[in-house]
Amino acid sequence: MSLVVIGTVAFDAIETPFGKTDKIVGGAATFASLAASYSVKPVKIVSVVGDDFQQSDIAMLQQHGVDTEGLQIKQGEKSFFWAGKYANDLNSRDTLATELNVLATFDPVIPDAYQDCKYLMLGNLTPQIQRLVIQRLVNRPKLIVMDTMNFWMDTAMEDLLETIQMVDVLSINDEEARQLSGEYSLVKAARKILALGPKFLIIKKGEHGALLFHKKQVFFCPALPLEEVFDPTGAGDTFAGGFIGHIAATDDCSFENLKRAVIHGSAMASFCVEKFGTERLLNLTQEEIQEREKQFADLVRVEEVLA
Repeated sequence: MSLVVIGTVAFDAIETPFGKTDKIVGGAATFASLAASYSVKPVKIVSVVGDDFQQSDIAMLQQHGVDTEGLQIKQGEKSFFWAGKYANDLNSRDTLATELNVLATFDPVIPDAYQDCKYLMLGNLTPQIQRLVIQRLVNRPKLIVMDTMNFWMDTAMEDLLETIQMVDVLSINDEEARQLSGEYSLVKAARKILALGPKFLIIKKGEHGALLFHKKQVFFCPALPLEEVFDPTGAGDTFAGGFIGHIAATDDCSFENLKRAVIHGSAMASFCVEKFGTERLLNLTQEEIQEREKQFADLVRVEEVLA
């Protein structure tokens, strides 16, 4: 099923208690596309980079089943760059540098070959650009998943609310859910946010798992306790890519299948944090993914306990 992912393709420089990197490939669309590629191919990407982005990095995406026709390359300009340093608990971080570069003038172009889009993943970008992509598709996709962040709540709330009305699934973290709704209780927050338009809401709670809301139904997926977490950068985008990749592969938008998609997305995110950047996502096997999903299923299986 045709899946289009929009978001940043970028360079990151990361420092955690376990080490640091110079510029490495990152960006919301990169993580999401790689994660989705284990479920469905091709993943069609819409983004922009500068001419400092290596052909070998584009080839890496292509080798993983990512269609890069929608990846604009701006000559004489630099790619988006972010640098951050994580605290010892890896839950908080300081942004050391944000250089928009080509992203400052990004005007998404949807190739004709992408117009068959049935599933659309809107990675974290300005709500205005996310909305433009929806408007530039000839037919509305069967399912639109949108990721956003508190920065847009602070700076572009009106635009954000307008875009949220147009999507089926909104994915945000617990802090953002509380800010968007004005409610501390995540159940109350979910009720208010679903009233804004989306059919489903995912609230990510980092190392404490994720919640899926639909009408009065709630599903909770715990996070897998990992021995080693090296770098949480891109984990949320990897989750989103795994989530929509599973849905596109199964072509099933039921609540039951979205629950399975949350588990698959969580499994993919758990791989992402085990290495710096995209490294862990580049060489996974289907056997590894299935085993990791089974570990998640075992975390929540209670029939034997209650028998």
